[in-house]
Amino acid sequence: MTMLTPPLALLLDVDGPIASPVTRQVPAGIIADLLALVACGIPVVFNTGRSDAFIKEQVMEPMLAVGLPAGSVVHAICEKGAVWFSFTPDGAGPVHVDATLAMPAAYGDDIRRLVAEDYAAHMFFDETKRAMVSVEQHVDVSNAGYLSEQTLFDADAMAIMARHDLGVVRLDHHVPGSDDTVDYRVDPTIISTDIESIRVGKDLGASRAVELLAAQGITPKAWRTMGDSRTDYAMADWLHHQDHDVKHVDVRPADGVPEKPYMVLTAADLDLGPEVIHDDAGGAFLHAWLEAVS
Repeated sequence: MTMLTPPLALLLDVDGPIASPVTRQVPAGIIADLLALVACGIPVVFNTGRSDAFIKEQVMEPMLAVGLPAGSVVHAICEKGAVWFSFTPDGAGPVHVDATLAMPAAYGDDIRRLVAEDYAAHMFFDETKRAMVSVEQHVDVSNAGYLSEQTLFDADAMAIMARHDLGVVRLDHHVPGSDDTVDYRVDPTIISTDIESIRVGKDLGASRAVELLAAQGITPKAWRTMGDSRTDYAMADWLHHQDHDVKHVDVRPADGVPEKPYMVLTAADLDLGPEVIHDDAGGAFLHAWLEAVS
């Protein structure tokens, strides 16, 4: 196998840096730059909590419609590492699911019922997830209204977990290593809540990304990771701890930028103002990387 050493590989969260958290769609300019980066030989890997169905509809199909370069492969790691697939100009390959990371089906049934009975005005149950259980804000309701309901939903979801005798913790209340009996967590974001195995995460996604590229004979000289939440730093953490050269882009640094042993970039590093966040910031970084490699 011929070994390839591209100057960069991109490991990208989707909601926020790539897809608008308002419309849930990927701007045409970002699609164009992703395709141009692929054409330059830069590996692009998506590392997301989204389902494979969402990535196919909102990312893969627009890329194929414009034209994915012949011979190229793009990898999509979904549900924080529990699900993954790859796509080429011919479309999507098989979807792989780690069944050991899946939530119990009976718990998912109870959450579906809870949403239908008490929370349907603000959120919907994501039927496309294969391993985690997720709910998401309706696009036609205010985010403030959703976040208010989300707090109540998260408490109910944890109570149902207790009734199923499953150890659970809310992610932003958890001290790592404080409770070895916990098997699942509730992870709230600004537009959704994921209920998942504690074994999934952006670090697992990073590990799968390295394995997928290695199977192609690709060993990047450096990595660029990008996300919009504190949990997204886990992919850069894992890469750094595995001795990869990595820089992380935070497209929503209002939560505070933590101290890290690797470089953390924000829109300010491109001389953009603090109001440039989410896909506006993500698109700016993609375009800057494209200019650098082309």
